[in-house]
Amino acid sequence: MRQYLIFIPNLLSLVRIILAYPILLYFYIEEYLISLGLFLIAALTDALDGFLARTFNWRTDLGKVLDPIADKILLIGMVSIFWINGYIPSYVFFILVFRDTVILIGAAFHMTVYEVGSPKPNLLGKITTFMQIIYFLSILVEIVFTLNLMQPIYHLLICTLCLLSLISYTMNWLRQTNELHSNES
Repeated sequence: MRQYLIFIPNLLSLVRIILAYPILLYFYIEEYLISLGLFLIAALTDALDGFLARTFNWRTDLGKVLDPIADKILLIGMVSIFWINGYIPSYVFFILVFRDTVILIGAAFHMTVYEVGSPKPNLLGKITTFMQIIYFLSILVEIVFTLNLMQPIYHLLICTLCLLSLISYTMNWLRQTNELHSNES
């Protein structure tokens, strides 16, 4: 039975991928409360799949790829729909999409060229993803309840965190590349 339970974190990642479209659709048709509710469910699946994978050691090679892809689909979708509808400034959209695009390309490059496994997210990357979820939740809550939560400083803080995370990933890739080349010599 245990071999079947190990699939639960992957199933939760798949649920997050499936939820991305309805979240964005409901936001687009201005059903903000439904969008907020679905986004909360997606955020909970993210937390739960990580908790289960770590707690019960239900880690799989598929999960190492599926979880970050689910995060990227949801977060890039959210930042795009917020930008298209004018809820965030253009620089936030471009920095967040640039970060995730570079991370995806960098991971794909390392996995392909160096034939290494999927990269492990670093602590700053995990914090950044968590803070992006909080940032997007804040925007949704602001819209649903017509509050004035989002101040320009929050946009700057999320961008700064994303850029620091990107620098951290880049430094890790450069270090790994150097180690791989040193081992070849």
